[in-house]
Amino acid sequence: MNNIYSYTTDYIPISKKEIIRNEWDYIDIIIISGDAYIDHPSFGAAVIARILENDGYRVAIVPQPNWRDDLRDFKKLGKPRLFFGVTAGNMDSMVNHYTANRRLRSNDAYTPGGKSGFRPDYATTVYSKILKSLYPETPVIIGGIEASMRRFTHYDYWADKLKKSILIESKADMLIYGMGEKPITEIARLLAKGVPFEKLQTIPQTAFYVNENETILENKKWESIELKSHNECLKSKLDFAKNFKIIEQESNKIKARRIIQKCDNYRIVINPQYQRTSTKELDKIYDLPFTRLPHPKYNKKNKIPAFEMIRFSVNIHRGCFGGCSFCTISAHQGKEIVSRSEKSILNELDTITKDSDFKGYISDLGGPSANMYKMVAKDITICEKCKKPSCIYPKICFNLNTNHSLLNSLYEKARKHPLIKKIFIGSGIRYDLLFNENKIICDDNLNYTRNLIKHHVSGRLKVAPEHSSNKVLNIMRKPSFDLFNKYKNIFDKINKQSNLKQQIIPYFISSHPGSSKIDMAELAASTKKLNFRLEQVQDFTPTPMTLATVIYYSGYHPYTLKNIYTAKDKNEKLAQHKFFFWYKNEYKNEIINDLKKAKRFDLLKIIMS
Repeated sequence: MNNIYSYTTDYIPISKKEIIRNEWDYIDIIIISGDAYIDHPSFGAAVIARILENDGYRVAIVPQPNWRDDLRDFKKLGKPRLFFGVTAGNMDSMVNHYTANRRLRSNDAYTPGGKSGFRPDYATTVYSKILKSLYPETPVIIGGIEASMRRFTHYDYWADKLKKSILIESKADMLIYGMGEKPITEIARLLAKGVPFEKLQTIPQTAFYVNENETILENKKWESIELKSHNECLKSKLDFAKNFKIIEQESNKIKARRIIQKCDNYRIVINPQYQRTSTKELDKIYDLPFTRLPHPKYNKKNKIPAFEMIRFSVNIHRGCFGGCSFCTISAHQGKEIVSRSEKSILNELDTITKDSDFKGYISDLGGPSANMYKMVAKDITICEKCKKPSCIYPKICFNLNTNHSLLNSLYEKARKHPLIKKIFIGSGIRYDLLFNENKIICDDNLNYTRNLIKHHVSGRLKVAPEHSSNKVLNIMRKPSFDLFNKYKNIFDKINKQSNLKQQIIPYFISSHPGSSKIDMAELAASTKKLNFRLEQVQDFTPTPMTLATVIYYSGYHPYTLKNIYTAKDKNEKLAQHKFFFWYKNEYKNEIINDLKKAKRFDLLKIIMS
């Protein structure tokens, strides 16, 4: 097989051969990752490695180590001088491995050729336990989305039970939650300075555990709050639900409290998060000397799907203030939006155009939500008193600037690059951000909408109404379906005026907490009236540390403590999911029978006409 990628600069070493080539007689930090090593700012292990390297440390990565053999991959580089860092990769390993029906997936986008089987279930725990058995005296620090979302007692859908904090299960020495650049650099700085590991208990955005009677180092600026213990959560689903409200509110505060939870004979201590990263700090990360390509190790292997998907895309911000109940973005990246500077983004676009494989098309210029760029508070002192999970639900906060003019300006400047033919916006659009309190789009936001539709749609624009039922949408923390209809009308009007034939592609979820079979039938009727045959649909998958997952497991809404119905067994879930596909012959008789039993002849007439 010919080489797939070309290479320009050095990579973080991943083998003994590369360590020898570098003439290193020691390694400061070794990162174990469940993903293939892709030296690109979209991949967490590469970002952390490059940041530490930039601070002067000798860093190596061991990607996708074999955990089934004699563990030679964990031994080949020896032990690091400072610590091991462990991540399952860019995804929770269980989400990566299994479908919403708990079926094993046949592919893994973060592995060459999309092959599965190159990381274990609960990868963070497996890797960490191996390292602690081989090198018991060397600190192991876990991080990434899997560790971050499992730092407290959490419901695990795949085991169908409450699990202890991943700190306890993995035997790791410390956990970094959220975007880990600041805590990891501080940990490395203090350890290199000779500070004993047990003295690192006051670093923000870290978690650790101690024996229940052991003294914890205090930070006089922090207040503390104690959750219901793991054992209390096992006995009471209501206590588990109450815990979540505290966790989410503290995660959303600018000045949070230290959270403590007892588990068996230990106390888990979660320190408050750092203040948000600045634009200057974020730009500095993207300016690091990434090769932007997979390591040459994969040179003779098949392409890595996750890399191919983002190769010609640019991330313009991090964070999300949407607070959707089924999503972990704000819980991991933060509620506050941190945007890159226009200069940094345009520089990255210019770098991409120099790639020998670049054909002139940028696949995405976006972020967790494509149109939250540069959206910040008008008065930050108001935010300092806020603990709400969303800045746009149930209505857009009066203190949030939702003007799209800066984003529009960025699009226009990016379009002028002589080597770029077209820039697509592949990330989802939050259409509710375009409307004011009277559900009208102001001139600046309408100008953005026109430019988006005329210049940046690949023929299909992704949006995510998620459901049509206001009852379900309230639980999801999403706007009314009426607003989607308004946006679709604007989309269609602009397309007609511009002589374009583009589609709007809505995303929907079945079996979300609060959704019933009749709610799904009404969704089918509503979308059929709009001439949709749905494609982008999914069954709700409970993932750790989301509001929807807590409702799914406990039956309680943590903020109201009211009981919420959720479809759980296979038949209940299929009964909802089939309404997405009312036009398929295999579901027609079932749908007819269900609606007749429910005496919903009105819906039957619409769906089957």
